[in-house]
Amino acid sequence: MACNPVKFGDLGKDAKDLLSKNFHFGVIKLEGKTKSAGGTEFTSDGSHNLETGNVAGGLESKFKHDLFTFTEKWNTDNLISTNLVFEDKLVKGLKTDFDLKFAPSTGKKAAKINSAYKHEWFHSTHDLDLDFAGPTLHASAVTGYNGVLVGAQASYDSGNSKLTTNSLSLAYHGGDFKIHTGMVDFSKYFGSIYHKVNANLSAAVSLAWSNDASAPTLTIGAQQALDADSFTKVKLDNNLRLGLSYVTKLRDGVQVTLSSLVNAKNLNGGGHKAGISLNLSA
Repeated sequence: MACNPVKFGDLGKDAKDLLSKNFHFGVIKLEGKTKSAGGTEFTSDGSHNLETGNVAGGLESKFKHDLFTFTEKWNTDNLISTNLVFEDKLVKGLKTDFDLKFAPSTGKKAAKINSAYKHEWFHSTHDLDLDFAGPTLHASAVTGYNGVLVGAQASYDSGNSKLTTNSLSLAYHGGDFKIHTGMVDFSKYFGSIYHKVNANLSAAVSLAWSNDASAPTLTIGAQQALDADSFTKVKLDNNLRLGLSYVTKLRDGVQVTLSSLVNAKNLNGGGHKAGISLNLSA
């Protein structure tokens, strides 16, 4: 039986999101979202790095039409990007987007054409980085049957006529758990397990290692719902770095996230971080 495969980049996403999202160590973040009467969405965000003192921000506007979605972004690095997306218009299951980036201060330009085709038996992506020295093609495909997913991804640099990266992945989606493993360039290996223990509790573990002398990395974590509007997260890696996060909705349209990172290997040696994120929507 088919299992509606996800795209290659989303294999292992549940475990990855549990172990990475809602952790804002050493930063203060603010994000605001509004929507006009005509349906145009506006997003503004800013962040302050408490360690370096750097401040960054950005603006985004998104307009959705029956035929396409148009997005324009600007950030404090003076990078302007536009994105035009067509989905299920020419062929059902086909999504195509055109991405353009321009840095006025340097004059540097970049363009990318992305496409993805989704079917009940497979999900493929075909991305083309346009470069005057020679475009780079990124392609991936995932197919699945009865919960088992097999995927492959490769990148080809036409300017140098060589394969730059290649990846293989294998996953299994059970009723309440997901297992994912894979390798990159036959030298880096990774794996993860995500388990939906019950309606309020989820857990995940992630492992990565490579052929070089670097040590393997292991991270375990869990998410516990406290009520309908709040939840907590905890994660711990093999370097005894303990991450904690508390997310709650103060009222409709207002969500706050409190995060902390504790160096449990050396409690008196510093290296601890705290962070806060405030999300506003109207």
